[in-house]
Amino acid sequence: MGRIFVVGMGPGGLLDMTPRARKAIEDANLVVGYNTYINLIQDYFPDKQFIRSGMTREVERCRLVLEKALEGYNVALVSSGDSGIYGMAGIMLEVVNKSGSVVDVEVIPGITAASAAAAVLGAPLMHDFAVISLSDLMTPWELICKRIECAAQGDFVICLYNPKSKNRSDYINIAREIVLKYRDSKTPVGIVRNAGRPDQASVITTLEDMPDNEIDMFTVVLIGNSQTYTENGRMITPRGYDV
Repeated sequence: MGRIFVVGMGPGGLLDMTPRARKAIEDANLVVGYNTYINLIQDYFPDKQFIRSGMTREVERCRLVLEKALEGYNVALVSSGDSGIYGMAGIMLEVVNKSGSVVDVEVIPGITAASAAAAVLGAPLMHDFAVISLSDLMTPWELICKRIECAAQGDFVICLYNPKSKNRSDYINIAREIVLKYRDSKTPVGIVRNAGRPDQASVITTLEDMPDNEIDMFTVVLIGNSQTYTENGRMITPRGYDV
């Protein structure tokens, strides 16, 4: 029986991949993942055998990984960012548990989009924060709105994943309107596209001017709390130290 490594590979570049993640991929006989993720790492591991699949095939992908592990392969199932934050770790564990198998599954963390984007912007996540996905494929939109409302009311820094797509073009504007009920319109907002990748782009704006900026599915949006400020081109959320 082989082993399963559920690998958080970070943004995709080798410099932002942990040594533990890199070793798991090097030790694997097979590397399985979504097409985009495989494209990001295949040149770093030219001797590896890769198996690709498209979006919305997550459960099928995990079943294939389990099948290969039971055949004796060591399999690395890769996710961008962290494998346990909107990644493949939960699905993989559920598939293994449901099968009744005793195959060993090792979850390997990585740099998630929130921390990668925060580093680009400065230090916006220095205090309590909430990460919320605006994708309603798995979560009802009404519940997502409730979570945004609670996070805004609680004065959390808010990090929005999957903020906009062709089918959800207005969700980010609705989220903004919810936050504006509790935040000043001049609250700093950081927008980072493709954090940690060669075509990375970022801007620091405000809640008021946020709609004037390009936002898509490859973007992370960080909305500051009531204390967040911008200085010298950096977004900073004070922790409370007397500096």
